[in-house]
Amino acid sequence: MKKALIGRKIGMSQFFLDDGTVIPVTVCELGPCVVVQKKTIEKDGYNALKLGYWETKPHRLTKPIIEDLKKKNLPIVKVFKEVDIFDEDLIEGSVITCDVFSENQIVDVTGTSKGRGFAGVIKRYGFHGGKETHGSNFHRAPGSIGANTYPAEVWKGKKLPGRHGGKTVTVKNLKIISIMKDKNLVIISGAIPGTVNSIITVQSK
Repeated sequence: MKKALIGRKIGMSQFFLDDGTVIPVTVCELGPCVVVQKKTIEKDGYNALKLGYWETKPHRLTKPIIEDLKKKNLPIVKVFKEVDIFDEDLIEGSVITCDVFSENQIVDVTGTSKGRGFAGVIKRYGFHGGKETHGSNFHRAPGSIGANTYPAEVWKGKKLPGRHGGKTVTVKNLKIISIMKDKNLVIISGAIPGTVNSIITVQSK
């Protein structure tokens, strides 16, 4: 089964390989995650693990969540996510660390991309725009978007100005370069979506 863990993006850096090659990497904190609930087909209709991450103060959570965690004698965590069951031995209260992954393992990383607000078509889609010469009066506009008598409307999905970024993005086939188990830090090759301290989910292939 695909192993998965919740974490957060610490920032980007560079890593020197044994042959002297320098590669861009992202430093991530993965875990420790606690199993908040183990869902089964008999009780919930499907199999899944509900993981909790990032301990916080009780006043930052709603009362139902706090009472549920206290009833199960679990730490007060604020980030929850469901993943596939990858180890049948895991039960409520089990703690999962970055030990589940290994160096040189290929993973997929899911996060929320940086929100860039309301953007035009040049920034949002890479349109070339109009001529930059004097008097053209057409520089960064989207241009004509209409059709003719048929269909007499703008097709859905037309590339126009709008909200840019802030979406769930998955970057696939990244390699784990190094693991620092004592600090729960994992160094992953390449760039991953999100800002510093944004929540990510790392899943093995």
